[in-house]
Amino acid sequence: MAEPTTPAQGPEPTAAGGTVDRTATYRRIALRIMPLLVICYIVNFIDRTNIGIAQEGLRRDLALGPAAYGLGVTLFFVGFILFEVPSNALLARIGARKTLVRIMASWGVVTIATMFVWDEPSFYVARFLLGVAEAGFFPGALFYLSRWFPSARRTRMTAIFFVGVPVAGVIGSVVSGAVMHGLGGVGGLADWQWLFLVEGIPPIVLALLVFRLFVDEPEQARWLSPAEKVAVRADLDADQQRKRPADKANGHSGLILALRDRKVWLLGLCACGAYTLANAVSYWTPRIIAEAGVGNVLDLGLFSALPPLAGIVVMLVVSRHSDRTLERRRHTATSWLVAALALVALSFSGGNVAVVVVLLAVLAAAHYAGLTVFYSIPSIYLSDRAAATGIAVVTSMGSFAAAVSPSLLGFIQQGTGSLALGLRISAVFVLLAVALVLIGIRPGDLRETGSGAARRPQRAGSRPEV
Repeated sequence: MAEPTTPAQGPEPTAAGGTVDRTATYRRIALRIMPLLVICYIVNFIDRTNIGIAQEGLRRDLALGPAAYGLGVTLFFVGFILFEVPSNALLARIGARKTLVRIMASWGVVTIATMFVWDEPSFYVARFLLGVAEAGFFPGALFYLSRWFPSARRTRMTAIFFVGVPVAGVIGSVVSGAVMHGLGGVGGLADWQWLFLVEGIPPIVLALLVFRLFVDEPEQARWLSPAEKVAVRADLDADQQRKRPADKANGHSGLILALRDRKVWLLGLCACGAYTLANAVSYWTPRIIAEAGVGNVLDLGLFSALPPLAGIVVMLVVSRHSDRTLERRRHTATSWLVAALALVALSFSGGNVAVVVVLLAVLAAAHYAGLTVFYSIPSIYLSDRAAATGIAVVTSMGSFAAAVSPSLLGFIQQGTGSLALGLRISAVFVLLAVALVLIGIRPGDLRETGSGAARRPQRAGSRPEV
C-alpha cells in the first residue's frame, strides 16, 4: 500500500481560475460550522442523560427503583432504534439542515413534557418519545461533516464534535445538580421537574439558529469564494473516487447499498460494544459515585463532572494522531481495551471515592477516544450515497445493545445490591468489539490518502506532518 500523501500547504491553482490555501479554507469552514454543531450535541447529550442526576428525585417522588430507571433508559433506545434509519433516509431527501432542525425542536418539546410524568408508565412513554424525537441526530451530524470535510481531516472534526459528550458530562452534571439543588420546590415544582423544564428550552432555540446559519453543501456557502468551493468539492469528490467501484456503478439506493455491505453489519456489531460502554459512562456514573458514598445531589453532580474532563484531552490527542497516521483500527481497539480494563477495575474498587473517580476518568477518556476514531470508519469506507443510511444502520445496531444494557444493569443492581457484576459483563461486550475491530476489519478496507489535508512547510530534515 502506498504511503499516504498530502498536498503542500499554501495557495494552489483551482479550476475556478484562482488560488486556494486549503488550510485556511478548512479552518474557515470549521469555525463556521463546528461551534454551533458542538453546542447542539452538548445540549443533545445533556437532555438524553439528565435522568442520571434526576434519578434520585424520581425515586423519591415516583417510587422509581433501579429496574424501572433502567427500563426507562432502554425504552429511550427502543424509540431511537425504530426511527433512526427512517430519519436518515429522510435526511438524504430533504437535507441535513432541515433534518437537524426538526429533530432538535422535537426533543426540546418532549424534554419539557417529561416534567409532567406522574408514574412509571408515563415515565416510560416520555423516554420512548424522547428516543423517537432524537433519532437521527447523531448520524445526521456525522453525515453533515462528511459533506464539508474530506476523510483525512474528518476524524479531527469528528473529535471536535465528540468534545460535546465530555463537555456535556461536565456542564450537564454541574448545571443539573445546581438546578435541582437551587430550584427544588420553587413554584410548587419538584427539583426534577425544574430540571426537565430548564433543559428543554435550549434545543428549541438552537433549532432556530441552525435553520438560519447552516447550509447543506459547500456550493451554497456565500462565505466561501468560488475558488474555495471548487477546491473543497474536488477534495470531497476525490474521496468518492477511492470508494468501491460497485457502489458508484450500480443504481441501488443508499439503503440497499448499506444493507448489502457486510462491513456495515460488522461495524454495527462493533457499535454494540461501543454503546454498552457509552451507557456505562453516561447513565451509570452518578450511580457508581453514589454507591461509593456520595449522597448530596450537588456533590454528586460535581464528582460526576470530573471524569469527562480527562476525556476531552485524550480524545483530541488520539484523534489527531489517528489523522496523522491515517490509522483507525488499532486506535479504536486500544482505546476500548483500556476501557474494558477500567470497567473490571471499577467492579473491584471497594467503594473508595477517590479510586472510583480516577477509574471513571480512565474509563471516560478511553471511551471517548475510541468512539471518535471508530465513527470515522463508516464514512471512510462507504460511498457517498450509502454513508448517511450506513451510519444510521451502524448506530441502530449499537442502540440494540444500548437498549438492553441499562435494563440488565438495573436488574443486576436491584438483585445483587451492587453494579459490580453488571460492569464485568459490560467489559466482556467491549472486549468482543475489540476482537471484531482487529480481526474483522482489514487495513486495506480503510485505505486513505491525505486528500484535502495540509502540512506545514518543511525545513530540511524536518518531520512531515499531516
